[in-house]
Formats: sequence, structure tokens, C-alpha cells
Amino acid sequence: MEINEDINKVLLTEEQIHRRVMELGAQITKEYKGRKVVMICLLKGAAYFACDLSRAIDMPIRMEFMVASSYGSGTHTSGSVAVHLDIKDNIAGKDVLLVDDIIDSGLTFARVKALLETKNPASIKTVAMCDKKARRQNGLEADYVGFEIPDEFVVGYGLDYAGDYRNLPYVGVLKSSVYGRA
Repeated sequence: MEINEDINKVLLTEEQIHRRVMELGAQITKEYKGRKVVMICLLKGAAYFACDLSRAIDMPIRMEFMVASSYGSGTHTSGSVAVHLDIKDNIAGKDVLLVDDIIDSGLTFARVKALLETKNPASIKTVAMCDKKARRQNGLEADYVGFEIPDEFVVGYGLDYAGDYRNLPYVGVLKSSVYGRA
């Protein structure tokens, strides 16, 4: 079975994603020119987006990686955020861009941002490829957003279901029969 058969519809095409990533890169380049920037990618989901975004930013940046989650293998947040891997570099006095694939409940972004604030960066701004505002459980808003999306279960371009579908070059709505809501 091909993974494309599990997709109900394509929400964001590869071309739309590429165009928006380039726009975000240009905006970040302009706003952070001459500053020391550390991009922190939340693994695993944001890896595709963060790598593409880093190449669209026309200035030196450092990359760091964290692993934090509130989902496990389900389709809804567990409500508890676990940090499994923290950054290694000292970010004190540096501008931080915290990058995630999706801001949904807002719990993971808020927890990780609070943790990073204890490390005394000059600033922290959040970047989300997708923003699903209908699911927000707190007032957190990302500083930079690729796309606002509807409250549907999406996969592709880093977004997954139980570890699968990240490698799709687009963002698509997963058929409900795949995750047990027939």
C-alpha cells in the first residue's frame, strides 16, 4: 500500500510550503540582521521545516535540537509535556527562534519556551509551520506562522501519525479510517 492512499485530501502542496518557507526566511533575515541567532528545532516533527527554513535565512545562524512531546502515538495531546533531549549550547544573550511543526494545544510550545527562558536568552520568538487555533488550550500565539489550518488531523512534511507519514512532501488530511475513527 502506498502512503498517498491514506490521505483524504492535500491541504498544503509542496509548492505552497516552499513559497511560504522562503517568505518566512526573508522576513526573519530582515528582522534579525546583525544579531546572534540560535534556531532550536523541536524534533522530530519540525526537522523538515527547520532545515528548509534555515536555508532560507540569509545570515549565519546556529542550530540546536530538542525533543519534547505531549502526544505519544495518539491523535490528541496527553496534557503533559515531556522534554526528552535538551539543547547543549549556551544561549545566554542570544536571540532564539523556537521552531515547531505545528502549534495545536500550545502546551508543548509554552513548556519549552518557559524552559528556554531560564537559560537567559536575549529574546525568544516562536515559529510554527502550521497553526491549528481551534485546538488551543492556552493563549499562546506563535510569532511567525507558515499556515493557519483547520481542525483536521494532518500529516506530511514532518507531521506524523504514530511516527509514519513524515516523509510526504506535502501536508495532507489523514483518512479517519487510518487512525480508528471510521
